[in-house]
Amino acid sequence: MEGLMLARVLRDLVPQLPARTLGWAFPDETTAALLLEGLGNLVLAYRPPQPALYVSPERLRGDPRSPFQRTLAARARGDLLHVEQLKLDRVVALHFGGEAGFVDQAPTRVIFEVTGRNANVLLVEPGEGFTGRILMAAREVTGRRNRFRTIRSGGPYTPPPPYDKPDPRTLTPAGAQALAAVPVGRWREHLDGLGPLLSAELVRRSGLRPDEAPGERWPQVLAALKSLADDPSVSEGVMQDGAREAIRSEKAASLRKALREPLDKRLTLLRNQLADVSRAEQGLEEAHTDRQEADLLMAYASQVSAGASRAELPAFDGSGLRPVALEPQLNAVQNAEKRYTRARRREDVYERLAEREPGLRTEFAEAQARAERLDTSSLEELEALAVSLQAERPEKSPYGIRAVTPGGFEVLIGRNNKENATLTHRVGRSTDYWFHAQGYPGSHVIVRTGGRDLAPPDILHAAQLAAAHSKARGGGSVPVDYTRIKFVWRPRGFPAGQVHYTDQKTVWVDGTLPAAPPTAPTT
Repeated sequence: MEGLMLARVLRDLVPQLPARTLGWAFPDETTAALLLEGLGNLVLAYRPPQPALYVSPERLRGDPRSPFQRTLAARARGDLLHVEQLKLDRVVALHFGGEAGFVDQAPTRVIFEVTGRNANVLLVEPGEGFTGRILMAAREVTGRRNRFRTIRSGGPYTPPPPYDKPDPRTLTPAGAQALAAVPVGRWREHLDGLGPLLSAELVRRSGLRPDEAPGERWPQVLAALKSLADDPSVSEGVMQDGAREAIRSEKAASLRKALREPLDKRLTLLRNQLADVSRAEQGLEEAHTDRQEADLLMAYASQVSAGASRAELPAFDGSGLRPVALEPQLNAVQNAEKRYTRARRREDVYERLAEREPGLRTEFAEAQARAERLDTSSLEELEALAVSLQAERPEKSPYGIRAVTPGGFEVLIGRNNKENATLTHRVGRSTDYWFHAQGYPGSHVIVRTGGRDLAPPDILHAAQLAAAHSKARGGGSVPVDYTRIKFVWRPRGFPAGQVHYTDQKTVWVDGTLPAAPPTAPTT
C-alpha cells in the first residue's frame, strides 16, 4: 500500500473521529479489525509483503491467535481519538483514549508500519508524534536481522526515516517544471507517496509513455498528478501491470540491499588500507629522524656516557647541539642499532604499501562508482552487477578457498590454522604439491595434481597465491617454498597448522593475487 493511498483512507476517517470502539476481531494471525460504531471495521492487515489499512463494512470475527493480538485487544481500548500519518510515509499512528472499568486501561497508541516485507504493528505508550517506548510488537526486530533499526518490547520506538521529497498534493508548477526532463515513469523517484502502482496510474492519466519525458507538456502531467492526489485509485489494467512492477520493484530493492552490504564493507576496508598508506608516509618521516639520530650516536659513541638517558650531540649540519633520547640499559651503539632497525621496518612497510597504493585507489574508485550506481540501476542492471561480483569472488569449497592454475589444476587455500592442517594432512594426497611463503605466517596452498608435475606457469601462479595469502602480501619479491605433501609433516606437540618440510624449492614472486586463468579445472 502506497503513501497517497494511506492518506486517502485517513482523509475519509479523520472527520468522523473521535469514534467509539466496540472491540477487536482477528480473522487470522496477521489481521486485526477494530469495530468502530457507525463506521464499520478499520482493518490492519499486516502480512508481508502486501500489508494494507482500510475500512470494511463486513462483519469480521475471530479470537486473538497470538500473544500480541491478545495484548492488543486488552490494551488498545477506549475511543479512537485521532489517527495521523508520518508525512506521506507508510507509517500510521492510532491514538486510543483508554477506558475506566474494573481494571482501568490507560491511553495508548497503535503504530502500523505498512512497509512491504517489513510490515509491523506496535503497541506504544501514549504521547505525541511517532516516538515513545514500545509495549509490544507483532514482529520483534533484533540487531542480527537489522543492524540499523531494532524493535524490541520495552525499548524506544523510532520510526523509519521519511523520504525528503516534495509532497505531490502541494507540488507547485515550478516544482513540476523542474521535472520536465525526467521520464514520467520515474517521477515517483522524486515525489513522496508514490509507489509502482500509483506511478503506473500517473503514466496512464498523463497520456505519455513511461520512458517519455514531458518536456513542454509538464502541465499535463501536473494535472494528472493533482487528480491522482485527490483520487489515488488504480484502474484494473494498471493494477495488473502495477502488480508486476511492484514485484520487480520488491526484487530490485532486495537485490540492492544484498549488493550494498558487501560493497560498503569493501569500501570501508579500502579506506582503512589507504589510511595505512598515509600513516606509513608519516612513519617514513620518523624513520628519517631515527636514521639521523642513529648516525649521530655511531659518530659520537665515545662521548656518550654509559647509563645516560639523554645526550646532546653536535648536528652534522653545524646547527648546534641536538638532543637524543636514550635507553639507559643500552650503550650508544645498541641505541643506534635499535634506531636503524626501527627505521628499516618503517621503510619496508612504506615500500610495501606504496606499491599497492595505485591498485587500492583504482579499486576504491571502482567500488565507489558501483555503490553510487545502485540507487539508479534497473533490476536488469542489478542482476548483471550481482553476476559480475559473484564472478570476481573466489570460489570456496568446504575446505578452503578454491582456485585454478593456468594448467587447469585445482588449488585449495587454507583460511585459518585448522583449515591449513586439514588441507595438508587430510585432503591433500602425498604426490600433490604444497606451497607456503618462506618465513611468513600464512596459508597452506595445495595444488592437486594427482601425481603429475607442475609446469613453471602453474608453479608461479600457486606461489603467488601463497604469497598473497600470507603476512608478506603486497610485497615486491616474496620467497615461496614448494614441495610434495609427502615431505611435509607436523611434529609431535606442535599446534594445528605448524609444520616442518624438506626437499623444497624456492621461487620469488609478487605478493599480489594473480589474474584468474581462463581455463577450467581438470577432472
